[in-house]
Amino acid sequence: MTTLPTLLPAPGSTAGAAAMPAAGAARLRRIAWVLPLLVLAVVAAVLLLADPASAAPTAPVAPTAPISPVVDDSGVNISVGGDSPSTAVTLILAITVLSIAPSALLLVTSFTKILVVLALTRNALGLPTSPPNQVLTGIALFLTIFVMGPVFGDINDLAVQPYLDGTITASQAYDAGSAPLHTFLLDNTRDDELKLMIGLSGEEAPADAESVSMLTLVPAFVLSELKSAFIIGLVVFIPFLVMDMLVSAALMAMGMMMVPPSVVSLPFKLLLFVVVDGWGLIATALVGSYS
Repeated sequence: MTTLPTLLPAPGSTAGAAAMPAAGAARLRRIAWVLPLLVLAVVAAVLLLADPASAAPTAPVAPTAPISPVVDDSGVNISVGGDSPSTAVTLILAITVLSIAPSALLLVTSFTKILVVLALTRNALGLPTSPPNQVLTGIALFLTIFVMGPVFGDINDLAVQPYLDGTITASQAYDAGSAPLHTFLLDNTRDDELKLMIGLSGEEAPADAESVSMLTLVPAFVLSELKSAFIIGLVVFIPFLVMDMLVSAALMAMGMMMVPPSVVSLPFKLLLFVVVDGWGLIATALVGSYS
């Protein structure tokens, strides 16, 4: 029977005594390598975390003297990064203009009179729903653009393009752009309505008509447009009213009292309106009233 070899050295053997000093020497060599690395790491951390400002106290800095504000009389300037306005500012102004565009379209253009005259013409024909409101509004819109084209062109040349180029400020652009519109409103406002609004405003009467403010001129212009629209509508109503009366008298003479006169007179009114080119006459009268 064989025996397993013994891993431990035999008692009194010199090999075990020699192995112990060798292991201790290896451990010392490892410590000798690691210790300098730790010292270098500590020194680097101290150098990185040290605050140079706290090394030595510094004298307090005296406060800066206040500077008086400078008043700029050149107007409001909202330019960013140059003479021309920034894209963000231009976008904000465009959104603002679009938000007030419906009110401006109704109050400071020819849209109100044109739409009212077209609606009165439709009622004079006896057709309350034909043409529909969308068609009348579209016709009035494009006739308004046609009438206001020169005014919009002057506003673009005098105010919009110079402001986008950065040659004038926002307040200067407003003054330059409102001048053509002020002239258009004043040329198409009746004297009676203008005197009425000047009296209602409670302000001192201006020296001349060109000095009237926009707050007084705009409502006077709207009242004048409504008055002109009703006058044109009355002129359009008269021939159709005469035709209704003739048809009604003819029906009464024939004893056809139960037949509505409007049903019988409608074809004749449509025939008359088409023969004389009624829509063309109405558009010509409306556009010509602003020339």
